[in-house]
Amino acid sequence: MSASVSEGPFIPIAKPQMGDEEKAAVMAVLESGMLAQGKRVAEFEARFAELCGVKHAVAVASGTAALWLTLMGYEIGPGDEVITTPFSFIASSNCALFVGARPVFVDIEPDTCLIDAEAIEDKITEHTRAILPVHLYGQPCDMAAIMDIANRHHLIVIEDACQAHGATFEGQVVGSFGTGCFSFYPTKNMTTGEGGIITTNDEALAERLRLLRNHGQSQRYVHDILGYHFRTTDIQAAIGLAQLGKLPSHNERRIANARYLSDRLQGVGVPVTRPDRTHVFHQYTIRVADNKRQALYDHLRERNIGPAIHYPHPIHHQPVYRSLGYEDALPHAEAASREVLSLPIHPAVSQSDLDRIVEAINEFTT
Repeated sequence: MSASVSEGPFIPIAKPQMGDEEKAAVMAVLESGMLAQGKRVAEFEARFAELCGVKHAVAVASGTAALWLTLMGYEIGPGDEVITTPFSFIASSNCALFVGARPVFVDIEPDTCLIDAEAIEDKITEHTRAILPVHLYGQPCDMAAIMDIANRHHLIVIEDACQAHGATFEGQVVGSFGTGCFSFYPTKNMTTGEGGIITTNDEALAERLRLLRNHGQSQRYVHDILGYHFRTTDIQAAIGLAQLGKLPSHNERRIANARYLSDRLQGVGVPVTRPDRTHVFHQYTIRVADNKRQALYDHLRERNIGPAIHYPHPIHHQPVYRSLGYEDALPHAEAASREVLSLPIHPAVSQSDLDRIVEAINEFTT
């Protein structure tokens, strides 16, 4: 092992980018005395709607809450089916279970790990209400094909864009095709600490979502429907407003870092990006033969580099889904779960960090 590989500080898989702008924004809210949902939330919603090119954005407590409330907003429930991917964070499909619906899994494309749009139609039944594609790792799904299927079969489209802030398909920002759901968890391309948001052009849906997130209140102490406590705060929105200003440059840095790695890594499968899409690289995920992944993972950790596995188990293999009777054979998702390995790609990764990552991987594979 060369000395240069092991030298240097630990390179984490994610590092939230907080600066003076976020600190000043939070202090301004604290000094105002208005900490709960207020003017900052409304401003953040307007700015995020503008980013996505939609009429409405509804800020909520998390990306999971965004998905859950959207399904409730469309009154999807028992007896309904929601078509989605088995290769994602489990919240994507769990939210269907939360409302009493049944997730129906479609296998993924073997190269992108995105839901295979060409396989969706075979899973549509008389019970299907919605398609829920996940823009995994920051790359949009084939929204042209998905919207065509949805329109022909009169289905709702709910985009899980929790990893894809600012990503585009054929020049159109994700979250504007169907109803978009975003997360602002600390590891995302932009963060509010915790939080989420729903984007839509449907005014009636947006109004129902605002009721659902706030105890069903149309005015103080007047509760029109059964609602929940899924609000966000002005503190979180203040952070989000500062982060929105940095999102374009941070995404550009992620894309540049990804290009640098893909041009230099040897002996591994680098991410595939479709030419009609802007991949914003929430994660930079390589493919490694399953009998070598753990060894490469350990090799990187020994060299002070922090990889991660997103995700080690497809959702239909999770114990909770096995207990519900899921026995689907979805070979591409199962293969991906054995082979994927994510590398640090966030904006704080330096040039020397990138070189260390390249050197460590190429040392292992060559």
